[in-house]
Amino acid sequence: MKAITQDMYGSADVLVLRDVDTPVPGDDDVLIRVRAAGVEQGVWHLMTGLPFLTRAFFGFKAPKNPIRGREVAGRVEAVGQNVVGFRPGDEVFGTAEGTFAEFVCAKEGKIALKPVNSTFEQAAVVPISATTALQGLRDSGRLQPGQEVLIIGAGGGVGSFAVQLAKALGAQVTGVCSTAKLDLVRSIGADHVIDYKHDDFADGARQFDLILDTAGNRPLSVLRRALKPRGTLVIVGGEGGGRWTGGFERSLRAALLSPFVGQRLTGLMATERQEDLRYLAQLVDAGAVTSVIEKSFPLGDTPEAIRYMHDGHARGKVVITV
Repeated sequence: MKAITQDMYGSADVLVLRDVDTPVPGDDDVLIRVRAAGVEQGVWHLMTGLPFLTRAFFGFKAPKNPIRGREVAGRVEAVGQNVVGFRPGDEVFGTAEGTFAEFVCAKEGKIALKPVNSTFEQAAVVPISATTALQGLRDSGRLQPGQEVLIIGAGGGVGSFAVQLAKALGAQVTGVCSTAKLDLVRSIGADHVIDYKHDDFADGARQFDLILDTAGNRPLSVLRRALKPRGTLVIVGGEGGGRWTGGFERSLRAALLSPFVGQRLTGLMATERQEDLRYLAQLVDAGAVTSVIEKSFPLGDTPEAIRYMHDGHARGKVVITV
């Protein structure tokens, strides 16, 4: 089969389209013929090996799994003898290791039936980005109907899902984004939008019950000014930091400070779960959530897709078609 592989850490230049062996499903695996694969920030981190902390889990000198990609949508080709929830021919979406390929093996608990009303491309960008947004709002953020929510990075991959999910959960939503993404953020349901290039959301004019920060570079002191005295801040991931921790120290500082202030400050490390995929599929089929995709790339152009995503200018998500 064709797959995007890498033999060393580095820029997108280390990625090579190669012929490799088709994976053989184990007893608990589902073999998927990949139709589309989402491109998300985790792909860049595993490709570059940055921050260095990630190498402790994924390989010190090179990735343990040489095939990139984690989000997937496709058709089931075969199932292991212990798999009971899927059968060949099922259209599914979820996460697996090595989805930038023609076939991939996934664990049964990491996939679900694809939303009926979605294309494979639309479904492929949901599993990580939408799950992160959902867990940030519902679980870490403890969002309640009627609360005021500020979503920073509202025009990006996680942010575009967060705007829609916050509305589906009954919140009043303000999105922070660049000038080029204002119309997009309005179109997906934000009640208010703030252009971060021209306006300061932390000027004291408004405060919010919940802030979901998907942009990853503002100091805690700035974010806390925009938060109500008993509000909650959820920091999603870590971008823009040093080569060792990559910005995750902000989440650590938030956790250390939180017990001593009235506001609740926390970081988020999302976990992909089948029950969340099923819930998201229901929202998609109900029309409450739609995947925002700016560009699709063929498998052979995966390096360019990753460069485009990492530049930060994509409106919503970027997807690979196989």
